[in-house]
Amino acid sequence: MRSSKLIVAALAFVGTPVSAFWRMECRGVSGQARIDPLVAYGKAGTGHIHEIFGSSGFSDVADYDTLTAGNCTSCAVTADKSAYWTPFPYFRDNETGEYEAVNNVGGMLAYYFLNPAPSGNQTIQAFPPGFRMLAGDTNRRNYTVGNSSYEDPDPDKSEWAALGQTTQTDLEQRALGFNCLDYTKTAEGSLYRHFMPSKEYIDAYCPDGIRFELMFPSCWDGVNLDSEDHKSHVAYPNLVIDGTCPDDYPVRLPGLFYETIWDMAAFSDRAGIFAISNGDPLGFGYHGDFIMGWDETDFTLQDAVDTCTNLDGTIESCPLFTVISEAEQGECQFEMPASLANEDVAGPMANLPGDITLAWGPAPADAATSASASADPTTVAVPTLSYSAGSTASVNGSYVPGNIFKVTPTTTTVAATDVAVTSSASDPLITLATSTYTYTGASGDVTISEIVYEEAITWVTDLTTTTVYVEPTGVARRDAHVHAHKHRHARSHKH
Repeated sequence: MRSSKLIVAALAFVGTPVSAFWRMECRGVSGQARIDPLVAYGKAGTGHIHEIFGSSGFSDVADYDTLTAGNCTSCAVTADKSAYWTPFPYFRDNETGEYEAVNNVGGMLAYYFLNPAPSGNQTIQAFPPGFRMLAGDTNRRNYTVGNSSYEDPDPDKSEWAALGQTTQTDLEQRALGFNCLDYTKTAEGSLYRHFMPSKEYIDAYCPDGIRFELMFPSCWDGVNLDSEDHKSHVAYPNLVIDGTCPDDYPVRLPGLFYETIWDMAAFSDRAGIFAISNGDPLGFGYHGDFIMGWDETDFTLQDAVDTCTNLDGTIESCPLFTVISEAEQGECQFEMPASLANEDVAGPMANLPGDITLAWGPAPADAATSASASADPTTVAVPTLSYSAGSTASVNGSYVPGNIFKVTPTTTTVAATDVAVTSSASDPLITLATSTYTYTGASGDVTISEIVYEEAITWVTDLTTTTVYVEPTGVARRDAHVHAHKHRHARSHKH
């Protein structure tokens, strides 16, 4: 029998200086809609569906003024009426061919990192009113960094420059993460895996779901609040989360990092695939948007950047913030346009909302101009990067994100035989399910220990697996039914 006991561990930091940050908790979802005021301004009902967090003033023409005029926010700080949004995953049932939305677990965490430049002489400037940006590329369907397979872990960050892997295209691809959650094990590092695992792998090894992760650029040209592609006015530092900004982007912004957890386990008893709502079954096209909407009536966002410098990351630690309850966050929604008010976004449905079709790549999704170009391949080798504990971050850039809250052990038992194992490591390792991270970056070494449950024994076998997904030759139809999603309370949102 496995027993567990609660361990209380304080935050411990090794090396100075240490970067401050705060976690903006957005426990409420302000809406799900095919609205994107960056990419499709004034065109509600265009493109794919997003899950939106933040101001009730969100709309297809949202800007700083309309967001700050909203009467509430689905985030925890009353002054934060920004808009945060991403596409979200769906499950497609092999038997019916129909799509069903995967439930979000606990909302979104939007981290604001205050990472200084390696030189130490670059101050952090808050997002100015009117600032907006996009991270990721919705049309991307492949991974092009280096010559190795995208199934391989990233090389150590100290090697990226020598390998020629610090172009903005490279860094953008490494700014995506799909974290396999199993609360009986030490958490994987953030941004460890840059593609969405196959359903078979998720069923076997990720009983607590998948955490989607997205890092935004944190270097700015200092002039333009936006750009035509909503990305050219910003850039990533050379280590994605921190590092040195390009010369043409001299202004350092807070590092914005999104985390959302999705309840993939609700579909563990059914055959099928997962795909993001933009028609991406592999994850390379995951992306997110941000419009600065901080209400600066009582204090400016720059005041918060300069003042909220505690190292624990909690919004309660900042004296400027007024924090509201989860219930209040959950009550805040934006007004849905009449044209979208009755659109089914949950399913089951024959196609993804907006009639989006799957594009498997490697060509960009916008190059799929015919049904055959975006049709499912008959056989697809779906990569499944092996589990790796996130105890150190020299490989994957893990920092404070990931498992920041108490980890609750799961009682789910998953059979490894559900996935074809092509090779295995030597003797199993005995580990403890603690959550300790050591981050080596521009600010020195930082070790973070958290409140966790200790499992008496957790067996971890390093596995390299490949799942082959075979598309059925014919899709049987049956009467549509509503699948009862398992939806945990917001408090079970474990990071």
